[in-house]
Amino acid sequence: MFQFNRNYFILTILLFLTEIAIAMYVHDDFIRPYFGDFLVVILLYCFVKSFVKVSVLVAASLVLVFSFGIEIAQYFNMVEKLGLQHTKIARVVLGNSFAWMDLLAYVLGILTVIGIETFHLKRKNKIHNQM
Repeated sequence: MFQFNRNYFILTILLFLTEIAIAMYVHDDFIRPYFGDFLVVILLYCFVKSFVKVSVLVAASLVLVFSFGIEIAQYFNMVEKLGLQHTKIARVVLGNSFAWMDLLAYVLGILTVIGIETFHLKRKNKIHNQM
């Protein structure tokens, strides 16, 4: 079940660096709030696939459930309820404001992952069958 995958790990690092760049340098009304959320589920998916050998659908489902859980925690102001509102890392990781559009961004990110993985798998199988 546990298996290191270098390619997914490299993608994780690249996506993480992209998220940091967005957080530090992009202050708009689309890229930072929506595209960042779209990318974060892809980052989490790549992170899971870096260390755990599970199917695309299992990894995608776990990431989506986790992401929705974080968003629901924001809805219920869990950072404040846990007394962590003055802790910057808690506010960054858990977030501090619920948004329905974030849920849509997560779903679109996961659908993108499933689409890319399905296309890649079909292409890989086609090449394998031609040999």
